[in-house]
Amino acid sequence: MSKKIAMFVWNYFTNDARVMRECLALQEAGYHVDLIAIHDSKQPDLPYQESPAKNFTVHRVKTGYPDFLQPLINGMKYIKRSKISLVLISCVFLLLLLFFPLQTLIVSVILALFSLKKMQVLVGRSLIFTRMVYKGLSKRYDIYHANDLNTLPQATFCAKVFRRKKLVYDSHEVQTSRTGYNSPIYGISEKFLLHATDVCIHENDTRAAYIEKRYHFYPKVVHNYPNKVYPEKSPGVDLHGLLDIPESEPILLYQGGVQIGRGLDKLIAAVKLFDRGVVVIIGDGRIKAELQEQVRDLKMEQKVKFLPKVPLQELLGYTKNAYLGFQILNNVCFNHYSASSNKLFEYVMSGVPVIGSNFPEIRKIVRGEGIGIIVDSHDPTSIAVGVNTLLADPALRDKMSANCFQAREVYNWDLEKAIFLEIYKELEDGYDEE
Repeated sequence: MSKKIAMFVWNYFTNDARVMRECLALQEAGYHVDLIAIHDSKQPDLPYQESPAKNFTVHRVKTGYPDFLQPLINGMKYIKRSKISLVLISCVFLLLLLFFPLQTLIVSVILALFSLKKMQVLVGRSLIFTRMVYKGLSKRYDIYHANDLNTLPQATFCAKVFRRKKLVYDSHEVQTSRTGYNSPIYGISEKFLLHATDVCIHENDTRAAYIEKRYHFYPKVVHNYPNKVYPEKSPGVDLHGLLDIPESEPILLYQGGVQIGRGLDKLIAAVKLFDRGVVVIIGDGRIKAELQEQVRDLKMEQKVKFLPKVPLQELLGYTKNAYLGFQILNNVCFNHYSASSNKLFEYVMSGVPVIGSNFPEIRKIVRGEGIGIIVDSHDPTSIAVGVNTLLADPALRDKMSANCFQAREVYNWDLEKAIFLEIYKELEDGYDEE
């Protein structure tokens, strides 16, 4: 009988390429996979349940508060907007305090706490956590698989507290040194929960060495390589026509999250030093509006263009028409310093040479395979020198493009998934020994 897997991910599962690849690899190998994700209330058409493939089902748990709390939430929002209501509520409160002092104080403290933004976030996340655990216990699973630290507690509760099952911790990031994760609680909780895991996976050797130094064991390594595809054999998206860019201007592409630490502010500052070309930024994120304002302030609207996030299955149709691609992370945390993220290999798949940061995993591939130029990603001048080198030498650019096509025969999921599935085979062998 094939094994059943409950996999957890703390996102809406609409654009998560790595998790999709892993789920499909397991499904193709004969496992039954239930992926437990989060539903996005802002996307009413997003299904709570769907089956991307046979024996692979996505379950999205509800966000938000239970229906019986909704009148309270709406009432509090109304009170905040209305000064008259606030006066009336104050009068009612004083009357209740006079006749029912203890009960009124207790309720008031609860309401005051619940009115705090951080408390509402905490309650909301706790509800999602509970719903994920409930879904994870709804069937008899053989293996629980947590993607990243924010789902490891749920998987641990299911696998080790309520069931005696195998637990996989698949960390796609360095949880103890990444932007937005500055509290020591992340390191404390990861160290504690690692004692419950049967297998820990990281995405490259630099990160695995970091884990070994921190926790005194070397995790399994499964690289974040994309599926091997040949985008040059199919029509692409005409970015020149789409964005009204002259055909004589090369497309200088960034694709991915528009977030702090991605080097995008340095890239925009470097544009005025480029000999030619138009920078196209495909993606969305927290600092997109800030970057667009930076472009307006520099009067560079004709030199920097923005496009929204593109569905994964369509992305390489955009990528293939670029002259070069940027992977210029800044060293704001070890997570960035050790990264070898999707976009690097998406450029490789599309034959697009890379302007890359001088970080170990990026440098190893860019220089080692001869697919681009390494720059100081903190220095706009260094970025411009790298770009201008490729702009001035089309023959060098074409050689690097050919090297990309050779490299994709090595850096692809078709080869890497065998390593991933071997980890699961070892887990099954462990069951047999028990």
